[in-house]
Amino acid sequence: MAFDLQKEFGISEEVMRLVSEAEKSASGCFARAEEIAWHNQAKVMKAFADNRIGEAHFVPTSGYGYNDMGRDAIDRVYAQAFGCEDALVRHNLISGTHAISTALFGVLRPGDTLVAATGKPYDTLEEVVGIRGEGCDGSLRDFGVQYRQVDLLDGKAIDFDGIRAAIDDTVKAVLLQRSKGYAWRDTFSVAQLNEVIDFVHDIRQDIVCIVDNCYGEFVETEEPRGDLLVGSLIKNPGGGLAQTGGYIAGKTRYVELAAYRLTSVGLGKECGASLGQNKPMLQGFFMAPHIVAQAVKSACLCSAVFDKLGFPVCPGVDDARGDIITSVKFGDADLVIAFCQGIQKGAPVDSFVEPQPWDMPGYADQVIMAAGAFVQGASIELSADAPIRPPYIAYMQGGLTYESAKLGIMTAAQKVLDTMKQK
Repeated sequence: MAFDLQKEFGISEEVMRLVSEAEKSASGCFARAEEIAWHNQAKVMKAFADNRIGEAHFVPTSGYGYNDMGRDAIDRVYAQAFGCEDALVRHNLISGTHAISTALFGVLRPGDTLVAATGKPYDTLEEVVGIRGEGCDGSLRDFGVQYRQVDLLDGKAIDFDGIRAAIDDTVKAVLLQRSKGYAWRDTFSVAQLNEVIDFVHDIRQDIVCIVDNCYGEFVETEEPRGDLLVGSLIKNPGGGLAQTGGYIAGKTRYVELAAYRLTSVGLGKECGASLGQNKPMLQGFFMAPHIVAQAVKSACLCSAVFDKLGFPVCPGVDDARGDIITSVKFGDADLVIAFCQGIQKGAPVDSFVEPQPWDMPGYADQVIMAAGAFVQGASIELSADAPIRPPYIAYMQGGLTYESAKLGIMTAAQKVLDTMKQK
């Protein structure tokens, strides 16, 4: 007997029909995601083979972690797969924000200037930079690092003239954010980011271009050419298996400076026990191209479903994608909350929980987060979040399997429809 979705999950005929039609319209997007996954999987396999990954690399270390073969091999695998000279991949980089902060503090010194070339950075970096908070709290501003922000033209396009005007002799680093954050715009492609990096280096070769690569890894066939690429292992590159962690990859000297910031000057990458995390980090990276493709296909379906329901979506189902996120503009706080609660209902963990907006650390507005994940906060798993502020946009990402994410999107669509009928 076939499993009765309508009975067991309360999915109406209307939603069943809607999702079936949406899948047909998303077929081109699905095919592109699978083709990109094939390319990236081969690239990762080559990095594993070239670095002779074996069972010995899974052995945990404790204490100082001297001569941790697995830790050092993971660094080499990431560096090769991402086209970088070196990498720092550690379980004690607790988030993408922590990894980016480590990179910024690693390369910047008092009197230097940081330029944000893609507008205001993600909310959780505002206090790191010192543009929110008191400024005497250990932020970059507190350490005498100046900050300049080049806003996007019409909130979407990179302002090259503005970048040129912002760069003077004090500028040491330029920060580029690949993903849209909580903005309503397309994510920047690798080609767009590379254009900015080349533009900056044409002005001064010694400026460190740091790319916040979160949500973007393996969505395209290449990664940006930044001097440092930074991300979280509980997003794309962890493949849903890494329990925690982050990475900083790029030029050897800048990776070394970041390692000095994470541990201690003189110790850098040479210490740090892996505590049994090497195997899930390696296996997760091996799985990442496939898992990212599942998440991209899920994002495409979300775009198609909510477009058919009449809501603006970004990107559209046939648009090029630079990350795993789909934004849906609801224009109504109740519908944003309903969407996130519906995503939670379709999750494998804590499906019985009904998320509510709350004052989340690091955010200026109340935020609602749906995250029924095996790894807490892992946005490579199906999740959704939204700041409770106009124009009330929800951001969905992740999906370890397309099939499970499809169910979550169906329960979200049902919850939104039911809420609309009640209003």
